[in-house]
Amino acid sequence: MTLKIFADRMSQPSRAVVLFCKLNRINFEEIKIDISKRQHLSPEFKEINPMRQVPALVDGRFKLFESHAILIYLASAFPGAADHWYPADVSKRAKIHSVLDWHHSNLRQGATTYLRNTVLAPALGNTPNPQAAAEAEKILDSSLSKIESIWLTGSGIFLLDSYQPSIADLSLVCEILQLELLTDVEYSKIMSPYKKVQQWIEATKNATKPHFSDVHAILFKAKARLQEKQATGRTESNAKSSLHSKM
Repeated sequence: MTLKIFADRMSQPSRAVVLFCKLNRINFEEIKIDISKRQHLSPEFKEINPMRQVPALVDGRFKLFESHAILIYLASAFPGAADHWYPADVSKRAKIHSVLDWHHSNLRQGATTYLRNTVLAPALGNTPNPQAAAEAEKILDSSLSKIESIWLTGSGIFLLDSYQPSIADLSLVCEILQLELLTDVEYSKIMSPYKKVQQWIEATKNATKPHFSDVHAILFKAKARLQEKQATGRTESNAKSSLHSKM
């Protein structure tokens, strides 16, 4: 039976899983679960993932959720996957696990909470929480600093002093790319202090061509829509200000 990946490419973990499959020529069926339409909350999807989150995997009778677990399974179960993604060397695997375990409670927490309380809240008609955004920005900044000072200190251009990317590189870079939804000024403010992180992101993009751009295309379309909406809002605000000044 064909491997099935349930994903929404607006989801960072979904993109990492889809990208891995494409890079390793794994034959799979991508089934879109549109989070914006709340399809992840359907009874049908709950049968696949009781946590009601994407991504999820179905391989025959086997079901799996949580992106890190899925990446490990794919790298282990499909012999066509190159060894550098999840090396046979146990010590190297343990190092990759240490990065992945750290990711969800640090980088992901900071990035998603910051986005939710800055650019996404107004776009979705919600009220942003400035205090939550400020706290999340501290976590995000600390996370980027740790990536640069702990895992990008060697001669290798990828995490853990490697010369080839692992599933940890995919997971973390897909996470950070979500920050592209910010305005260029906000993105630069957050990322500009971390030159090594920026070089590592570019190295990962180059190592995963052309699939990286394809998998992230939906993100850049969303960014363009947000920028257009923000520009429209500024135009309307300026028009109102001009009108009041004439009254």
